[in-house]
Amino acid sequence: MRAGIPKILVTGGAGFIGSAFVRLAARCGYRMIICDKLTYAGDLSRLKEAAGSYKFYRADICNPLTIGRIIKKEIPDGIINFAAETHVDRSIAGCAPFLKTNILGTQVLLDLSKKFKIKRFVQLSTDEVYGEIKNGQFTENSELKPNSPYAASKASADLLIRAYIRTYGFPGIIVRPCNNYGPWQYPEKLIPLGIACAIKGRKIPVYGRGINTREWLYVDDCARGILEVFRKGKPGEAYNLGSAEEKINLEVVRGILGLTGNDQRMFEFVKDRPGHDIRYKLDSEKLRRLTGWKPEINFTRGLKLTVEWNLRNQRWLLRKHHAEK
Repeated sequence: MRAGIPKILVTGGAGFIGSAFVRLAARCGYRMIICDKLTYAGDLSRLKEAAGSYKFYRADICNPLTIGRIIKKEIPDGIINFAAETHVDRSIAGCAPFLKTNILGTQVLLDLSKKFKIKRFVQLSTDEVYGEIKNGQFTENSELKPNSPYAASKASADLLIRAYIRTYGFPGIIVRPCNNYGPWQYPEKLIPLGIACAIKGRKIPVYGRGINTREWLYVDDCARGILEVFRKGKPGEAYNLGSAEEKINLEVVRGILGLTGNDQRMFEFVKDRPGHDIRYKLDSEKLRRLTGWKPEINFTRGLKLTVEWNLRNQRWLLRKHHAEK
């Protein structure tokens, strides 16, 4: 990369994790170009804190002409691809948008990065590409065995990047985070959905028996990990990004009810999601050894911060929740 502070093209920068990264990178002095299609999950209000640190383009990563013009004009040093369809339930209802954005959109970015000789490309993947694991934890060498259309689309992008690395010597790096949560998350995900229900005095829906287990990472800690990978990650490698904090879904829901002052019985079991993975767990030592990164916010504190933020920003949360109806 050129001398001085790198210029980063951030796709999906108005999304939940992408915007957290933008806010962090802005505080660190990075110059950014943001491309975001602004689907239902994108929101420019997430970027107010970073005003003056980025140039914004409303653009779809599946459009090679538009993205190509942006890259040619802006000449970024690196690209971080957050742009994706991410909600498993939506992928089960209809997977076409997931295949288009998560696979073909990634392919567009890879081809353009190769054409314009981008020095570093970081792909945001997910722990879900590994499938479920009842005991132990996944390493970066674990087999990819996705079980939902969403996870399959992300695994496909990972394999495409692997092929570009091998075939073209492409400077690709893959980051696989665990479940993120925190301020500004769209209320289709468990935690903001639960908070919205608690605010409205409605029972929180819990899939199956509530025993599905996830590893939870506060979004600002995830953003720090991604920035460390951008700075220090080795091209051609994949890095797991986990907190080592596991919770079953029912624990999470009861935590939300306690922090919002609701009765602990204000939840209801609903029909389970088809193909619902029972447990994910990442071994993140590779990233920790390379960068020294570790989470700063544990789940107890992070959930409290998240509930408090949503209570302060009820208008935003409930407007988004209403849009789901």
